[in-house]
Amino acid sequence: MPPDTICKTVRQYSSKPVSAEDMAKLLEIAADYGKVKNYVYARYSGIGSLPKLYPGYTVQNEMTAGGLRSQMEMPSVYFYLAVFDALGDIKCQWTRTKTKVLELIAANGNLTNEEKHYLRFLLKVNNAFQAVLNRKPMELPKGIQKQHDALAGQVDSEKLHRYLCRQVRKYHLRQGKIHTDVKDGFSVSERAYRYGDHGIYISIKEKRKRVFVPLTDNNQYASQIYVSLYPQEQRIEIKVPVNVAVRRHEDYDREVGAAFGMYTMLTTDSGRSYGEELGTYQTEYAGWIREQAGSYSRNREANPGRKKYQAKKSRYEERLHSYINQELNRFLREEKPKKVYIAKLPKPGGGGKNKKINQSVSMWQRGYIRSRLGQKCMEQSVELVEVLGKGISTECSECGGAGVRKEGIFSCGSCGYSAEGKINTARNVLKRGREGKTVNR
Repeated sequence: MPPDTICKTVRQYSSKPVSAEDMAKLLEIAADYGKVKNYVYARYSGIGSLPKLYPGYTVQNEMTAGGLRSQMEMPSVYFYLAVFDALGDIKCQWTRTKTKVLELIAANGNLTNEEKHYLRFLLKVNNAFQAVLNRKPMELPKGIQKQHDALAGQVDSEKLHRYLCRQVRKYHLRQGKIHTDVKDGFSVSERAYRYGDHGIYISIKEKRKRVFVPLTDNNQYASQIYVSLYPQEQRIEIKVPVNVAVRRHEDYDREVGAAFGMYTMLTTDSGRSYGEELGTYQTEYAGWIREQAGSYSRNREANPGRKKYQAKKSRYEERLHSYINQELNRFLREEKPKKVYIAKLPKPGGGGKNKKINQSVSMWQRGYIRSRLGQKCMEQSVELVEVLGKGISTECSECGGAGVRKEGIFSCGSCGYSAEGKINTARNVLKRGREGKTVNR
């Protein structure tokens, strides 16, 4: 059953320029926050620290005993958030490693089913996984130990342990060491801030002192927040995770196939278009970026900074994103879908010879459009399904034969069908979705 609530990120913005003095105090916290994270990465991201990661209190106790917080004179509300933030990143890296190794095991034709089963068991049981990688005896709960012994008795366990160690070390090292250079943001717990006076008071390193930042709205939240600092623009941005109720619509009963485009944002299988001015916005934005890049290169020595550039760039992006969100809202409101099918987007390709076209393509907000559509579908209890996209734009939606696209028009040489290219693609998207040719997740 679909959830009753979902989490979305709400943003708040400073309404007035933040003084240089206050910004320096906030940047000091951000710099210390990054130092603590890098210390945790360096000390606990290795194989030897695996037993300490879950649930993480061992790391917390060691960090407390180490005296780093006292040396940095960092408030505990920031210090321990940075520690657990870093631990979360380390756990995510290990999860990626395990996922990759599971894929390698499944694709290895030299392993028997029993050997694959045993390796999956080791990856699933943390204590067993840690023991194998650290070459230590397994100390498992009685029931799990019995299961391990039964599986190990059917295979050459030592050979499989060596195989697992090789694959884990190979892939884990390939990901590289975790490190952050971010010094312009930090998480804040409820204890370290309070709303009031049309703004927010944020704790700093000085005891019993807070920095006041006026905000553009009077909304107040009670959860962990993230503060992003923009010192050149003298402003801050606050990101707040909020649980919102999912809206359910009895009249949303259609299945819709949709195709993304760079100039027209979205075209449906019925021929309706949404975001027809997207290309205009993106071309204007790309042209300005190109112009500024040339101007900066010619006048680099005389250029005092990038403050105005960053401010105008942000305005372009905000205007573009606002338009995208308005059109996606209109799409859901007018189409009333219960299920939306879209093609899986391919990875961005290499550039061509035309630099202007390359610049426009690089500005294409397709990743943002995809993520916002996903979020809005969840908020409106609409199912979003990705279908296999290979060859979808050159397949005839009438007969399934191969056709060609020229100047935006699709033509089929088999049955003679002709239509606007995006409409043909959207019809294929819907067709593949109904046939179950979807992306497994």
